[in-house]
Amino acid sequence: MRALLASSIGVTCAALLALPLVLPDDAPADRRQLAGAQSADLPGKTVSLPLTPLAGRTDRAVPRAVTLGLNPRDVDPFSLVGVVWDDPRAVLKGQVQVRTRAAAGGDWSRWQDLDTHSADAADPGAGENRTHGATAPLWVGASDAVQARVRPTGGPLPEGLRLDLVDPGAEPPRDSSRAPSAALELPELTRAETEADAASAHLEQAETEAEAGVQRPRIGPRPRIVLRKGWGADERLKEKGNVYTKTIRAAFVHHSASGNGYSCSQSGSVLRSIYRYHVKSSGWRDFGYNFAVDKCGNVYEGRAGGVAKPVLGAHTLGFNSDSMGIAVLGTYSSSTPPAAAVKAVAKLTAWKLGLHGANPKGTTYLTSAGGNLYQKGKKVRLNVISGHRDGFATECPGGRLYQKLGTARWTAARFQGR
Repeated sequence: MRALLASSIGVTCAALLALPLVLPDDAPADRRQLAGAQSADLPGKTVSLPLTPLAGRTDRAVPRAVTLGLNPRDVDPFSLVGVVWDDPRAVLKGQVQVRTRAAAGGDWSRWQDLDTHSADAADPGAGENRTHGATAPLWVGASDAVQARVRPTGGPLPEGLRLDLVDPGAEPPRDSSRAPSAALELPELTRAETEADAASAHLEQAETEAEAGVQRPRIGPRPRIVLRKGWGADERLKEKGNVYTKTIRAAFVHHSASGNGYSCSQSGSVLRSIYRYHVKSSGWRDFGYNFAVDKCGNVYEGRAGGVAKPVLGAHTLGFNSDSMGIAVLGTYSSSTPPAAAVKAVAKLTAWKLGLHGANPKGTTYLTSAGGNLYQKGKKVRLNVISGHRDGFATECPGGRLYQKLGTARWTAARFQGR
């Protein structure tokens, strides 16, 4: 999700998380960990490796700009990688690439690009803020060695560049009395969890009907949603409490830009890795997106607070209020998103937008909180189902997924009976 325009908006942070401790370069590679990134009772871990100048790597066109990187190095097992830097307002103008060695088989991958976006963030004044700048994370699967290089293309690189390696931890225990879904090899929700979630949805629906002054707004059928417990989110990792917005007028569709090399049985690991990266590497209070959808069309609860409630996310800088963010796991700049994923987006939006009386084929107005496309206070007319790029100058959700949003709007309206 590379931003097309540089954003230098000052933001206020109510409570800063502790900055990472970068250990000396001669420290053991598999022991350079972010300070406070994990404790003995939390699943998974984050290892932080400082990036240093690579011999002979300079850019004559950019004075004093030096290519930074990491020579091939054995590390503890990890599955997701991203590059982090100190100042969340600084823009990384450069090419970031990594290659990794598979833990099984020992083969090295090709060089892969990391998206240097800075477009996913909480709104200024929302009581939440990134404490570091960060690229989009890249899912690489179980790996035990890494190499990296960051080549500047528009001036000196940000201070404190480091490579964060994320181990998602083990899968949550399964209920052995129940067979897993054929399409989703993750724990099924318990009956109590499903009933509690449905009751919340019915309550929200009743409130929406009362506010709208009609007997029944058009609400699509509730999709099956894997709650946070189902994909193994440890609630001790996030900040305490949840924050809500007033309503949901629009849905912003994203791609996670984390690569397409995952199987649907690995979706829980991908989510746990992104969750840890958002909280521990970027410094957010929780998972940034309200929902996630995998390539098989499975829908997941993202940010905590209740799937039927208007939870304030950190997905579209400037337009997080009165909206929801949906990330389709993968990168869809040149790859076509699976039909199952597009249908899942349609079904989810038909239900969730319907709870708040929104027509998926319609338009709405949102007021910008400040971004690189619309200044603070500007009222912007947006499609009820929009792409990330409609609210922020970015490539997200990728050209191929963006082309499918018309299909998602039409299908969601059908689910609502329109």
